[in-house]
Amino acid sequence: MDKILIIDDNAAVLQSLSLLFELHDYQVALASSPFEAEQIVRYQRIDLAIQDMNFSADTTSGEEGKALFYQLRAINPNLPIILLTAWTELEMAISLVKAGAADYLAKPWNDEKLLISVANLIALGKANQDSQQLHRQEQERSDFNADAQLCGLIYKSVAMQRAVEMALQVAKSDVSVLITGANGSGKEKVAEIIQANSRLVNQPFIRVNAGALPDSLIEAELFGAEAGAYTGANKQRIGRFEAADGGTLFLDEIGNLPLSGQMKLLRVLQTGEFERLGSVETRKVNVRVISATNAQLLNDIAAGRFREDLYYRLNVIEINLPNLKQRTDDIIPLVQHFLPQRALSLGAEKALCAHSWPGNVRELENACKRAGVLKPQGELDAADFGLTQVQTQTTQIHNHEPSKQELQQAMHQCEGVIAKVARQFGMSRQALYRRLQKHGIDY
Repeated sequence: MDKILIIDDNAAVLQSLSLLFELHDYQVALASSPFEAEQIVRYQRIDLAIQDMNFSADTTSGEEGKALFYQLRAINPNLPIILLTAWTELEMAISLVKAGAADYLAKPWNDEKLLISVANLIALGKANQDSQQLHRQEQERSDFNADAQLCGLIYKSVAMQRAVEMALQVAKSDVSVLITGANGSGKEKVAEIIQANSRLVNQPFIRVNAGALPDSLIEAELFGAEAGAYTGANKQRIGRFEAADGGTLFLDEIGNLPLSGQMKLLRVLQTGEFERLGSVETRKVNVRVISATNAQLLNDIAAGRFREDLYYRLNVIEINLPNLKQRTDDIIPLVQHFLPQRALSLGAEKALCAHSWPGNVRELENACKRAGVLKPQGELDAADFGLTQVQTQTTQIHNHEPSKQELQQAMHQCEGVIAKVARQFGMSRQALYRRLQKHGIDY
């Protein structure tokens, strides 16, 4: 249902317009001051606003309405705004129409003319919404990627676009970044993007997988060790922090770091100082730290396995990567990247998008390697990817064409979150948009 915001300091006007629009099946939000209007537009979905031009007693200049108009346009540049004017503000209203206001109506207004204007403006907005959004996203991606190094990351989904935008934004700073997400979701690739677009691009970029090292060796790996510091240490060892001095250190699976190593890591993050194992000589480095984890560190903190003060040192900015099943728009582009110039059957596309991919992009890449080896030529089917064992119930769900009632019910259950509804029916966001438009369902 379309939602209209009415802004007027006169309670009688609010009541009259509210009744008019509710009788014609519109939702209505009311604001009696510019501040209330700004908050509503900032935090609610509003399809059209109708605003008065004056809000203070004995004021007829229209300057308050002019200021409000520009404030609302700053929050939502695409919001249609109809101005309600007295004859004294008519000239200003005309100037605001030239500046982008959708229409103006003089008080007292004509109900029929107002309803026609509202219906036309909302219909026009809906007609242009999808094409404008798609064009804007493609243009933003083109502009954004023009000067950015994406390190071979393949994506199409809005979720990954947001993660990449954040990575590029924080790349220019020196703050610590924590990248979270399941195994195989692309955490190391995002770390590479941050490094490649930072001012440290030509400085060392040292990687450490804390999850692949025994607890007894992690401290020596990070901070170095003198000869004889531990069994088997026959010579002096330079740690990764020393190797990364002046550059970036990427600590993968940081949740596996033992508490003793966490204490030393906290110190070096705070002061830049540390000692090699077996040494009393304090060394100082200047290193930017990017860390990553697939663990729920807040749960580890509650269980006493991870230091809370270290968590907040590492997590100045967090970039969370969704699972592949949460960004199905990326699946086919990734397959086309792993298997260039190979055709997919419709059954293969459906099976690929329906699969849950618990191993994320890494699992998808392995499935593509399998298909390429077992069938080096010809069209690829679901069986070539090893996806023939998909549960019958899941297959039936994802091959089912949802009715209008089912779509409406799903939209209600998922509170209008398109990604959740698309996953429920095993289709891409674009495919869901087409079905919502076909059935005339407002999204």
